[in-house]
Amino acid sequence: MVLIRPVSLADLDQLIGLAEQAGVGLTTLPRDRDLLRKRILKSHRSIENIPERPGGESYLFVMQEADSEKIVGASGVITKVGGFEPFYAYRLENQTIDSQFLKVHKQIQVLHLVREHDGPAEVGSLFLSPDYRKKDHGRFLQLVRFLFIAEYPQAFEPVVVSELRGVIDAEGHSAFWDAVGKHFFEIDFPKADYLSVVNKKFIADLMPTHPIYVPLLPPAAQRVIGKVHESSIPALKNLQAEGFTISSMVDIFDAGACVSCPRDEIRTVRQSRTAIVEQISGDVIDSPTQMIGSFTPTFRATIGPLRILAPDRIGLNAQVADVLKISVGSSIRYASLRPAPDSQPTSKRNSNDSD
Repeated sequence: MVLIRPVSLADLDQLIGLAEQAGVGLTTLPRDRDLLRKRILKSHRSIENIPERPGGESYLFVMQEADSEKIVGASGVITKVGGFEPFYAYRLENQTIDSQFLKVHKQIQVLHLVREHDGPAEVGSLFLSPDYRKKDHGRFLQLVRFLFIAEYPQAFEPVVVSELRGVIDAEGHSAFWDAVGKHFFEIDFPKADYLSVVNKKFIADLMPTHPIYVPLLPPAAQRVIGKVHESSIPALKNLQAEGFTISSMVDIFDAGACVSCPRDEIRTVRQSRTAIVEQISGDVIDSPTQMIGSFTPTFRATIGPLRILAPDRIGLNAQVADVLKISVGSSIRYASLRPAPDSQPTSKRNSNDSD
């Protein structure tokens, strides 16, 4: 079985190894010991003091094998982006041009730089070791953050976004970066991606503020705007099943897609329930796979079957209870790992909505 819990400093060496597997483009899981250490310490402080209102707290969770305690994945969530260091993105808009004399009437796409100081919550830092991309591990690692948000909704902004990795090749080249950012920053994409974690001030110093007309870009750059890396397609599908829609925002470096959803309309947040453990047994429980989380004394989550005994009472098998370190009388929050066949996202936002 696998367990998801908050990261700790004891995980640093294993987390470095995980970041090295991730490669270029996963900005929030850098291959830098000092930066990762700071990220772990910030997550620890955030877990220790979950706020009544979002203030930029950052939570990083790790997935480990329950028996060996080997770290095999990571995922994170930020309660609010922006603040002192703004959240940067391009907003993709359609602009109409018209000439009666030439009988020209058409729409062209334009990129506008956005600096967001009062931004939404954001999920990111998602990476799972290739050897463990099976048995619903990836879906669980991605969706468990929404189980956490459901437990502490007041601590997160009312809109949640996710910037997905854009199209880059195996050597770390981005056609969009080569067409736009490279001319102003004079560094390659991997270096810019890394520096954006260290200090975002260089973005404000050098990023062009005027609109960028998409038809003026090379075809290779135009093709990747709003697209996601091949490895991120499963993550995108999972988010769309949760109610997220593709927004008009794209990443400023690789032009990867940004998706968004109102916090309270996220499927896991809406459908999750709390209950008291009334029964723990060795019996086989026949049920759809559930995400099951315990929040006292700290957050721990796993996946497994669950027996509903009453609206607020459930039964677990002994293995799940052991992994979560809970007993009869403990409180848990649970949600189905997969949407019911007739379950449809309720979000009304369309692909032209901004964040």
